[in-house]
Amino acid sequence: MQINSVASERPLPAERAYVMTMTIKSFKGRLNVLVHLFRPEYDPAESDLYVWENLLGGAIEPGMEDPEGSKKVLMEAFTKTERDQVFEYIKDRYTDRVTEATARAMSFPIPTGLTPLSAIPEGKSVGLVRFSKLPNYTLPFALHGLYDLSQHEPLVEEDQA
Repeated sequence: MQINSVASERPLPAERAYVMTMTIKSFKGRLNVLVHLFRPEYDPAESDLYVWENLLGGAIEPGMEDPEGSKKVLMEAFTKTERDQVFEYIKDRYTDRVTEATARAMSFPIPTGLTPLSAIPEGKSVGLVRFSKLPNYTLPFALHGLYDLSQHEPLVEEDQA
C-alpha cells in the first residue's frame, strides 16, 4: 500500500486543513474504488473559533454565496494529527485491501457555495462507508468515506448483448 502526503507550499491558515482519499482494490463488484474520507461529526464550538472571513473566498459561481456548506467542508477535514491517525488506521486494518491512501492540504481561501461530503445523498451508485460503525474501530473520532461506483470499472466485464 502506498501512502501519499502532499505538503502545502504555504503556511496553512487553519489546523483543520487536510483532505484524504483511499483507493480500495475491489469493492462492491468494482475495481480500484476511490473513497473520499471525512469527519461526519464535529463540535460546533470548534467552528465558532475560526475567523471565517480569513478562510472563505468568493462564490464558486454567481448565486452560490451561502458560506455554510463551505464551512462544513473545512469542519469535515482533518488536522495533521488526525491525518496521521487515519493513515495508521488504514495501514493496520486495510493494508491488504487498499492500494493507496492520500492526504493533501486544502486550497485557501475556500470558495463559498461548496457541498460538504456529508450532504451528498446516497443512491444507486453513491454510498458511504461508515468506518466508525464497523467492529474493532479504533479512531477517537468518527470516520466516513464517500464513493461513487459508477466511476469505476466492474470486476467482471458485463455482456454487451
